[in-house]
Amino acid sequence: MAERKRVVRARISGMVQGVSYRVWTHGEAMRLGVTGWVRNEADGSVTALIAGADASVDAMIDRLWQGPRGALVSAVKVEEAADDAPADFRIVD
Repeated sequence: MAERKRVVRARISGMVQGVSYRVWTHGEAMRLGVTGWVRNEADGSVTALIAGADASVDAMIDRLWQGPRGALVSAVKVEEAADDAPADFRIVD
């Protein structure tokens, strides 16, 4: 039986810009096989749309709390989202 696909939007706050957080997120997404995108926000946060199997999405959410060296994550707010994820994982502006 195929695992159900889950799509979430995550808003990551803290010191997450200027520390290669988007590049790191892209690499983690590729390792986990999830699709979607990640972008910087004007308020200093980062937003990511993550789509994939339940277990992979859960693992990606856990990793968002870690971030790359130099990041200091203070919050990860997650909400279920519509499936408008691309077929790959992208860094968008």
